[in-house]
This record gives sequence, C-alpha cells and structure tokens, in this order.
Amino acid sequence: MRRRDFLKAAGLAAVSLPLALPAAAFAETAAEGTFARPATVLSAGRWAMVIDTRKMASPAMQRKVITACHAWHNVPSFTGPQEVKWLWGAAYAAAFPEQALDPPPEALASRSFLLLCNHCENPPCVRVCPTGATFKRDDGIVVMDYHRCIGCRSCMAGCPYGARSFNFTDPRPGVPSPNLEYPMRASGVVEKCTFCAERLQRGALPLCVEASEGGILFGDLLDAASPVRKALEAGLALRRKPGLGTGPGVYYIL
Repeated sequence: MRRRDFLKAAGLAAVSLPLALPAAAFAETAAEGTFARPATVLSAGRWAMVIDTRKMASPAMQRKVITACHAWHNVPSFTGPQEVKWLWGAAYAAAFPEQALDPPPEALASRSFLLLCNHCENPPCVRVCPTGATFKRDDGIVVMDYHRCIGCRSCMAGCPYGARSFNFTDPRPGVPSPNLEYPMRASGVVEKCTFCAERLQRGALPLCVEASEGGILFGDLLDAASPVRKALEAGLALRRKPGLGTGPGVYYIL
C-alpha cells in the first residue's frame, strides 16, 4: 500500500470509530473492566493485635507461631548478622525497656515475649523512606512495595522496634520449600511483618493468630465488639515504647 493510500485509510477509520463504538459501548466496556470488592475481604477501621503473654510464654508455642509465619512468607532461615525475621522472642527488659520493673517479678523476668512490627499509628519508618516503598494503609497496616525499595535501610534506622530485616544476599537458599502463593523477595531489599494483609484480602486471619490457639487476638480497634477491644477492656495491657509517640498497634497482656 502506498503511503498516501495508507494515510487515507487511517483517516477514514478514525472518523468512523465513534459511529462504530458509541458512548454506550464505551460505558459498557468500562463497567466490565471494574473490579468488585470480594465479599470475603476482612476490613477494619484500625487493625490491631493483642498478645496474651501468659498463653504465649511457652517456647514451643512461640516456635509454632514463628514457624507458621516464616514458612508462609518465605522468610529465609539465615542466622547471625544476615538473619531475617518477622516474628521473634525477647526478654521482658528488652521488650519493654521504658516500663521494666527493677527487679521484675520472676514470672516476667523468665518469660519470653513475642515481638513483631507494631504497625504504628505514626510510623517513623514511613516518614524516612525516600521512595515511598513503605507506607501505611487506611486500615493502619504498614506495608512495603518491594519493587520500590532501594535498600537504603533508612526505615531500619527509623524503626525503634527493630522490626525490619535486610536481605544482604539472595534469600532463596534459605527457603528450602518456598510457598508459591507468596512472592519471594530479592537481595538488597528490606522486609517485615505485614499483618498478613494478603490473607485478610481472602477473608482469613493472620497466620500467627490461627497458630496461637487463642494466645493472639486480632481485630478492629475501633469496633467495640471486636475481640481486641473486649480483651483490652478486660484488663491492663502494655505497648512497646509508648513514650515515643508512634502509637503501636500491638498490645501485650501480662
């Protein structure tokens, strides 16, 4: 086809397009392309977690919960300086340095406390991230976009809870049986607990909650009927380093 004939045919096609596809057709196509929110999605105004440390004091129970979380999220099993962790245990003085009793009761001094990202109301990690790779959702969950993470580790320096880990190397050798339902990270990015946001999208609770046999509660902090609100109203609970003004979303019943 000569160039002149090609341009003429293209012009005729452009002129006839509105006649061939009227506005109603465009509206119908747009409607078909929208995505309805699945009915099974779990939603909240402010997700929060309550850990009953009395029920979670057993090393075996903590290992069960940590293993369930790490296996699902493909957390590599490296040790030493390259360790990557989403959940871990710590002593009372390390978990609550601002509120540690001196000396603490033996029941607390010998107890291990399960720690994780606190999904803060005012997360400092979000403020210091230069690329927006870490951000807070409207429901309070602090998540990460691994593709936008440049590995600067500013969020690690900004987090006062030590909840973030850096992939110094390829994590795949540390995951012998990867879960194909969850994306594997790459070297050079930071990762952390996400409150199992991908499971909430399916209508399922976080894995640590399911594996804890009632030791960990999860729900909407703004809902008076939620399990977390009922647990908090039943007795005293602590949060880690509340004096920093971060507004942690994880509570501990002693």
